Amino acid sequence: MRIAVVGAGAIGSVAAAYLVKAGQNITLIGKPEQAAVISRNGLHVHGVRGDATFKINALSRLDQAHDLVIFTVKTQDLQDAVDANRKFLDSGILLSTQNGVQADHILQKNFPKERIVSSIVMFGATYTQPGVATFNFEGDWIIGRPFGANDEAVQRTADVLKTAFPVVVTHEIVGMKWLKLFVNFNNCLPAVVGKSMQETFADLDFCRLSVLLLKEGIEIIRAANIKLVSLPQFPVERVMGLATMPVEQAAGIIHKTLTTLSKEPLYGSILQSIMRRRTSEIEFINGEVVRLAQSIGKDAPLNRKVVELVHKVESFYEYMKPEAIKSIFHLNTVKA
Repeated sequence: MRIAVVGAGAIGSVAAAYLVKAGQNITLIGKPEQAAVISRNGLHVHGVRGDATFKINALSRLDQAHDLVIFTVKTQDLQDAVDANRKFLDSGILLSTQNGVQADHILQKNFPKERIVSSIVMFGATYTQPGVATFNFEGDWIIGRPFGANDEAVQRTADVLKTAFPVVVTHEIVGMKWLKLFVNFNNCLPAVVGKSMQETFADLDFCRLSVLLLKEGIEIIRAANIKLVSLPQFPVERVMGLATMPVEQAAGIIHKTLTTLSKEPLYGSILQSIMRRRTSEIEFINGEVVRLAQSIGKDAPLNRKVVELVHKVESFYEYMKPEAIKSIFHLNTVKA
């Protein structure tokens, strides 16, 4: 198959690199400066699979049709990526990888739903600079049809991806994407203070705030009757347990988990965008819960506030002092 990876950031770089290593025919589409650096120096990836440089065909736009197009840009950039490459998107399988639950609906507004396959990326990566990425930790690549039953196109996609990554095919991709949204819920806090996940959640107050955001989000999901579906190595019960246990106990688990997640600094998808002076995906993570709450006549004030703070950081590129965040959310009054 001729395969295009559209988006040369963290996930796109790691996906393209190891699919090339597996012998796949890959073209990586990035911004002009990314494509220029990769064409000149190769794509350098270091992390859990070692340190290597990969020779990859890198372009700033598609120049021909492909059998499989993997969109690895953020949700907020997906429509622009479609528009920029539409000339060569009339055929082939279209695979989404974005966090949140809106990417497949964006694709469906542009293409027949029969061409769309959805996926959840459970491995972690960090974009360092054009042509350089860190592969922080391993994880499954979960795929399935968001609109209708899985078919031969899903299996062909799985067969390609599993040459480089562990792949799980599911009939419940939508419910899994809602659960993954909560896996990504913590990304907002490092983005506000401008620190790695490890640094941010070394502070137990931020672990407590993370728990409060999660509890509020789960309350809205329950009120909206949305079904969460377990991920292969991340059961629903893990999230629901954190949402129902005492704040102090849940904060301890958050602290232990997120400070040991990766040996390399892990910045989270939202902060990575801000560091690149790009709009983040906050509206499609915590903001998704805020919109859902509004749609059912409820409010999600904690998540609404954190969305506002991330937008403030995006606007001025000035991170907030941890003590200011603690004051805004009255963390000194949080009870166990």
